[in-house]
Amino acid sequence: MWDNLFQAIDDQYENMVKTRRYLHQHPEVSFQETETAEFIANTYDKLGIPYESKVGGNGVVATLKGGRPGKTVALRADFDALPIQEENEVSYKSKRDGAMHACGHDGHTAALLGLAEAILPFKEDLPGTIIFLHQHAEEYAPGGAKPMIEAGALEKVDAVFGSHLWATTPFGTIETSKGPFMAGADRFEIIVKGKGGHGAQPHETKDAIVIAAQLITSLQQIVSRRINPLDTAVLTVGTIEAGHSFNIIADTAKLVGTVRTFDAQVQEAIIKEIENITKGVCTASGADYDYRYEKGYPPVINHEKEAGFILEHTQKADSALTTREVEPVMAGEDFAYYLMEKPGAFFFTGANIPGHDYPHHHPKFDFDERAMPHAAKTLLQAYLTTQEEE
Repeated sequence: MWDNLFQAIDDQYENMVKTRRYLHQHPEVSFQETETAEFIANTYDKLGIPYESKVGGNGVVATLKGGRPGKTVALRADFDALPIQEENEVSYKSKRDGAMHACGHDGHTAALLGLAEAILPFKEDLPGTIIFLHQHAEEYAPGGAKPMIEAGALEKVDAVFGSHLWATTPFGTIETSKGPFMAGADRFEIIVKGKGGHGAQPHETKDAIVIAAQLITSLQQIVSRRINPLDTAVLTVGTIEAGHSFNIIADTAKLVGTVRTFDAQVQEAIIKEIENITKGVCTASGADYDYRYEKGYPPVINHEKEAGFILEHTQKADSALTTREVEPVMAGEDFAYYLMEKPGAFFFTGANIPGHDYPHHHPKFDFDERAMPHAAKTLLQAYLTTQEEE
C-alpha cells in the first residue's frame, strides 16, 4: 500500500507546481501573510481536512487522523516571502514590487499541501495523526515558530520534521546531520558617536568613520584570536552607515552585523568581547558609543534517532534519492524552537538547477520544482518510520 501512497505524491506534482507558482506570484513578507494563510486554509476547506487558522499569528494548523492507532507527528512548512525585488524573467515572476519568494517557502507550502491531498484517500489505513504545520514569519525574528508553539501547535505531538528546499544542493540529494545542523543567528548594532567637522580640519574632529574602520578590523579578531579554534563562530559586519558629504567628517557611524554560533558559552563570550573591543577603540579615540545585541534564533539541533530516520529510511520513499550526513551550516532557522520542545529533525532537499547557481535570498533565486515531491515523500517516510519505532 505504501508504494501506492508515494506514487500518489508523484501524481500531485502538477498541482504542486501550480500552487507554488501562484504563491510565487503573490508573495507576502513576514507577519503580513494574511492572503497566503487564507489560501492555505481554503485548500484544507476543499479537502475537508479540519484546521485552525490564526495560530500564533498567521499560522495554520491542519489535522489528519488516521484510521489506525499510532503517534502524532507534525510536519512543518513555512510560507513567508522576503522584501526583495525579483530579477528572474519567468512566467511566474512575482507580481508584487519589493516582495519575492527568494528562499523557497512557496515550494515548502506547495509540497505540504500536495502531501495532504495525496494521502487523504489513504486516511483509514494511516496510523496515528499527522499535523500539517504551516508557519508564518520564519525570515525575521522573533519569527512564527515560537508563538505557534505557545499557542499549542505542538500539544500531543510525539515528533516533528521539516524540510528546506536547498538550491545549492544537487537535485535528488537529501542532507541532514545527527546533532547540530544550523547555527544560532543573532544581530548586533553599534553606533559610534564622534565629533564632526570640516574635511579640511580633521584635527578638530573625532572622525566616526575612521573609528568605525578600526572597530571593524578589531572585531574580526574575536573569532580568530579570542575564540577556541575548535569552536565554531562567525562574526560579520553587514552594513555601515555614515557621512553625508565628501568634505564633511562624520560625527556618527552605525554598524550592523550578525553573529552565528552553536554553543551558548561561545555566544556569551562574543557578546562580551564585542562590547570590550568597542569600548576600547572608542575610548582610545575619545568617542562614545551605543551597543545593542539581540539574540535571534537558537541553533537547530537535530535529535539523533529522528535524523537517523531521514538518513537511513529515505530510499524507501524513493529509490532515486540519495542521503548524506553533512557538516552544519551557519544559516539560521526558527525550526530550532520545535526541536527544543519535541524530538525531531530538519533536513535539506536538494533543488539545484544546473547553471542557475544563485543562492537563497538572491533576487534571481529559483529551485528545481521536481524537488517538491522529494521533500513530501521524505517527510511522509519520516512520519511512517516514527510510527514503527518504540
